[in-house]
Amino acid sequence: MIKTEQLCKRYGSLTVLKDVSTEISKGEIISIIGPSGTGKSTFLRCLNLLEKPSGGSIYINNVDLLAKDTDVPKIRQKMGMVFQSFNLYAHLSVLENLTLGPVKLLGKSKAVANQKALELLKLVGLAEKALNLPDELSGGQKQRVAIARCLAMEPEVILFDEPTSALDPTMVSEVLAVIRRLAKAGMTMLVVTHEMEFARNISTRVFYMDEGIIYEEGSPEQIFKNPQREKTRAFINRVRSFNYHIDNPNYDLYAMNAEIEAFCEKHLLPPRVCDHILLLVEETLLLQTDFSDISLNLAYFEKTGHLEFRCEAAGEPVNPLQEGVQSDDIGLKLIQSRIEDSQYRYENHKNMLFFKVKGE
Repeated sequence: MIKTEQLCKRYGSLTVLKDVSTEISKGEIISIIGPSGTGKSTFLRCLNLLEKPSGGSIYINNVDLLAKDTDVPKIRQKMGMVFQSFNLYAHLSVLENLTLGPVKLLGKSKAVANQKALELLKLVGLAEKALNLPDELSGGQKQRVAIARCLAMEPEVILFDEPTSALDPTMVSEVLAVIRRLAKAGMTMLVVTHEMEFARNISTRVFYMDEGIIYEEGSPEQIFKNPQREKTRAFINRVRSFNYHIDNPNYDLYAMNAEIEAFCEKHLLPPRVCDHILLLVEETLLLQTDFSDISLNLAYFEKTGHLEFRCEAAGEPVNPLQEGVQSDDIGLKLIQSRIEDSQYRYENHKNMLFFKVKGE
């Protein structure tokens, strides 16, 4: 139904989308998630040419949308879009907002358009508001009217650009309920959303966008339970990271510790956990023999509450945690008392230690 090939969008020297290639079938519900500024909304806007792509191809029902002889307005009528900011005509009633497009663009009679509009308002639970002006509605009601107005144009696909981001939390559920109802009816939808639980429950597929591409895609089960790529895992688990690099043995231990303490304070980690981390980092560094290239990483998983510490050090392969490698095992005992699990690997000429830090 929708196919993109090497779709890209640039604003001057800034590349927002690069090489986005995908296919979307009729009846699919695609949730598009990812950090802000990674091209999610731009992708939607390129699909219906609100933004003109800088390169690549878009096919809608096998029609090349970017071809010179394509009747773009006709195709766009089949692709409705619901924005963050409602975009209702403030001087028209709710009913008039719904009938304007069908009468002027689809050539329907006013009587037929009115009847269909009332059916759609009933669908979204707002039939009693037909004669009200948009300013007399709540944010959630306005968004439901915007969805009904989109449906009035009889689209084959609906693009939702963060439809709940401008709403108070109490109004979010009423809009999501309408979208769920459309999903059950088989409407093809692409939804840019930050509502992770909603995306998990409603989607046939999930796109995680990062770096201007579809960084990872898969079923909701895969993306939310077993993401395969690092940035997807970090986003899904809401990972907060701290990194520190050492390139000589005369590193500033006190400055490093101050940064670690600031990281712990920022993320409300208990003092005892912070103490575990500080001791773990210090004792791990005491096990090192080559300080030319050491990278330290702390990863705090907000979703699960667990903390991981990783140390990567250049040099010949040697596992400092292995029995008999160290002459004094006091440091090893201190490390073992602060962790739940540990792993060692040698990759890319680096010794890599992984620790899962104990909680309180």
